[in-house]
Amino acid sequence: MTATVMPVITRKGHEDKNTGQSGGCVRVSGVGPQHTPATKIWFGKVSNEPGYRSYPHHHGEAETGGYVLKGKARIYYGENWQEYYDMEEGDFIFVPPYWPHIEVNMSTTEELVWMTTRTPDNIVINLPDVDDSILVGYRRA
Repeated sequence: MTATVMPVITRKGHEDKNTGQSGGCVRVSGVGPQHTPATKIWFGKVSNEPGYRSYPHHHGEAETGGYVLKGKARIYYGENWQEYYDMEEGDFIFVPPYWPHIEVNMSTTEELVWMTTRTPDNIVINLPDVDDSILVGYRRA
């Protein structure tokens, strides 16, 4: 007889916080290999307090899907971080492997919350930080 893998529920307040981080982006895992039987997916919540941003980073070999659950986001990329995408509640994004970017909460009063899934795991590779002044339109709270 073979063992049966059963669903695993991660209850609110019991998420795994021992996951890759990047500056002002706080990642908590609801589904991942660290605390569930998952072997090919990571799914969690990423949040930025008002006016906070991530370090420049990429996600290695991982493909990433993101959904803006709450707030207004900007993702900087490109040469000297001069290009960007603006996103708001209800928007989805696909982030390809090894794509350098900076995730920013454009509000100085409201939290930014993403639902994020990544495969094969939550890979976060931080790059050298940059001065806020080069990020067009960004300001801290």
